[in-house]
Amino acid sequence: MTGSRERVLARVRAALADVPREEAPEDAPVPRGYAREHGLGDPVALLADRLVDYRAVVHRVRPAGLARTVGAALQRRGPGPFVVPPGLPEAWLQRAGVEVVHDDGLGVAELDAAAGVVTGCAVAIAETGTIVLDAGADQGRRAITLVPDYHLCVVPAERIVASVPQALPHLDPLRPLTWISGPSATSDIELDRVEGVHGPRTLEVVIVEDAG
Repeated sequence: MTGSRERVLARVRAALADVPREEAPEDAPVPRGYAREHGLGDPVALLADRLVDYRAVVHRVRPAGLARTVGAALQRRGPGPFVVPPGLPEAWLQRAGVEVVHDDGLGVAELDAAAGVVTGCAVAIAETGTIVLDAGADQGRRAITLVPDYHLCVVPAERIVASVPQALPHLDPLRPLTWISGPSATSDIELDRVEGVHGPRTLEVVIVEDAG
C-alpha cells in the first residue's frame, strides 16, 4: 500500500514540477468562453417558451402595444390597488384604468392587500426562463415583488440574453438580486405542488420586442 501511495505522489510531484511555487490555484485562469453561447436559437422566443413551461402568462408585443397590453392585464385582475416602484415609466400605465399606488415604504399588510405589482427587470435569461431583478428604479425593493400574489413584469427585448454567463456582466453582486423562474411554487417529498409559498402565485410577463 505504501509503495502505491508513493508512486501516486511521485506522479503528482512530476506533473507539478514546472508550476512556480508561489502560484496559488486561484491564480490559474480558467477559460469559460465555451459556455457563453449554446446555439439555442432566438433568445426572445426561447424565453417565452421557457416561461410558458413554468406556467407564467406571456405576451409578446411591439412598443406601441405595451400600454394597451399592460392595461388589459391589470383590468382582468380587478380594480386594484396595484403597487408600482417609484421609477416605473409612466407610459407603461397610460391605459391602466385601475388604482395604482407608488411604493413609498408600504408595510407588509398594505402589500398583502394589494391586487398585484408591476415592475421592469434588470435582465432576463432565455435558456433558463429566468427574470432577474436588482432593485433598480423600475423594479423597486424586493418586498414588493414577494408579498403580493400577482406580478406583472415588463421585459424589453434588449434586456434578454441567451445564457447565465451573458447575464452576469449586467448584474452587480452587491445589489439585492432576485432570480425569478416562473410563479412561486414548491413541492414536498410526495411531489405535491404548492404555489405562492415564496412569492406571487401568478406571474405575467410582457416581452416588448424591437419596433422593427
